[in-house]
Amino acid sequence: MATLFDPITYGAIEARNRIVMAPMTRGRSTSDHVPLSDLKAAYYSQRSGCGLIVTEATGISEEGLGWPDAPGIWSAAQVEAWKPVTDAVHKAGGKIVLQLWHMGRLVHPSFVGGAQPLSASATTAPGFTRTREGPEENVEARALTISEIKRIVEDHAKAARNAMAAGFDGVQIHGANGYLIDQFLRDNCNFRQDDYGGSVANRIRFLLEIATAVTAEIGADRVGVRLSPNGEGRVVGVSDRVPLFKAAAAGLADTGMAFLGLRKLGPNSSRAAPVFPRCSPISSRIS
Repeated sequence: MATLFDPITYGAIEARNRIVMAPMTRGRSTSDHVPLSDLKAAYYSQRSGCGLIVTEATGISEEGLGWPDAPGIWSAAQVEAWKPVTDAVHKAGGKIVLQLWHMGRLVHPSFVGGAQPLSASATTAPGFTRTREGPEENVEARALTISEIKRIVEDHAKAARNAMAAGFDGVQIHGANGYLIDQFLRDNCNFRQDDYGGSVANRIRFLLEIATAVTAEIGADRVGVRLSPNGEGRVVGVSDRVPLFKAAAAGLADTGMAFLGLRKLGPNSSRAAPVFPRCSPISSRIS
């Protein structure tokens, strides 16, 4: 039987052990979301003993990034700033993938020149969001048009292409924790009456279109996805949890992608009620 310290292959990514560093928001970027190369290179290379590092969530576009000093991957300057980071990790013998992120309705207008945030439907996330000036109440998002949905799919593909240009070993699509993709998945914030709302098949469509576009861009063997089936992070809920995420997992498996990460409950059932089912009904669909 393999041990935690034995090598493992995720598609085209050969990891020297089975320890994966989970994505954790660090900041350490400029106000224009350009990574501070020296700080990030030191931080990630120091953790290269893990078989695989998943970076902090990284914005695919300016409209989708509403976190102070979080990094992006849409501009040439950002791509160049990531290169010393991936180089440092590789020199230390590690492998690193970039997490692709669109925050959807959680982008406060102060980050995007006063523009209204975007989501599956016209909803408001309860509570507050973090801004450079401190906590601010969330504001109502507007529903994405079909053409905007298609553009965001392409934004993910472009971000994946930029990630490879920056030297990453692959990408992880962030479909968890109440951000944009999760807002499409959940029926307490997706009230659409078109091909992207209503049935399970429709609510997973956006996720699968993104996964298909990204795998076509850089190869399925360098792509992963993160989902949070038994969490309600940032107050996104769902009435059909197991059928929804089993269908999502099955659709993602059909793309041939390299790995699927499921965020489980924390030790104190963090971000979820303890009555929610564990991930095994969903993860068993992926073999």
